Amino acid sequence: MTMKWVEVGSLEDIPSRGARCVNTHEGRLALFRTADGQVFAIEDHCPHKGGPLSQGIVHGTSVTCPLHNWVVSLETGKALGADEGVVRTVPVRSEGGRLFIALGARAGEAA
Repeated sequence: MTMKWVEVGSLEDIPSRGARCVNTHEGRLALFRTADGQVFAIEDHCPHKGGPLSQGIVHGTSVTCPLHNWVVSLETGKALGADEGVVRTVPVRSEGGRLFIALGARAGEAA
């Protein structure tokens, strides 16, 4: 599948340790910004019961779902600890403070 890089806004649009959502033809994605400025994009639903990960708490390179406290890796999309499940991750790049996501890419598939 061919990747198409799509601009989705500015790094400044996402608060530190926060998230911003974008709707794409591939579904709703959440872009997260860690305390050290890294940006990750994953599907905006917890693999447990579909909770909105974008409303969760970002810590390190993980987010905790606001519904049932599942912790999901922003790097891999996998549930951490004893929980099992995965959400799709999407490549992100930054150019001059502008953020782009790779649509059509399959960095991580939902199981």
